[in-house]
Amino acid sequence: MNWARLARWRVPLGFAFGLVAVWLAEPTTRTIWAGTGLAALGQALRFWAAGHLEKAREVTSSGPYRFVRHPLYVGSALMGGGLAMAANSLLVTTLIGLYLGATLTAAVRTENAFLAGRFGHAYDRYRSGAALDTSRAFSLRRARANREYRSLLGFLAIVAILVFKASH
Repeated sequence: MNWARLARWRVPLGFAFGLVAVWLAEPTTRTIWAGTGLAALGQALRFWAAGHLEKAREVTSSGPYRFVRHPLYVGSALMGGGLAMAANSLLVTTLIGLYLGATLTAAVRTENAFLAGRFGHAYDRYRSGAALDTSRAFSLRRARANREYRSLLGFLAIVAILVFKASH
């Protein structure tokens, strides 16, 4: 499998899978509340990570990067799980699981290879837990520069559509 190609296509594929998922969703007020809560935790983790990340310039080890190597992807997985819960459909849950399993695996593999190639020993030290610099503070400028607002807008749009579907 060409992991790099799949990783590059994960956003457009996400829109396509998202449209199908919303169309097939059978949300209820209860599932929306439960799922949106979990998805909001994922979005918060993504936002926190984006506010620490200096993409392709360094190995980031502050904020959530102290605890997990790929917090943006963990946040995406939580968001996907929450939206699957909100959708209240086994088929939607399966589609989201397949999409996230394939695209996040591809993204992690290609990102690990990129970081190892670009930063070498510094990335090896980070992976072993020896190179932690936790002094950097969260920056809204960094979160904006990393375009995390797009994830937030997508999340809000999907929740709004699910609420609309549940009420009609």
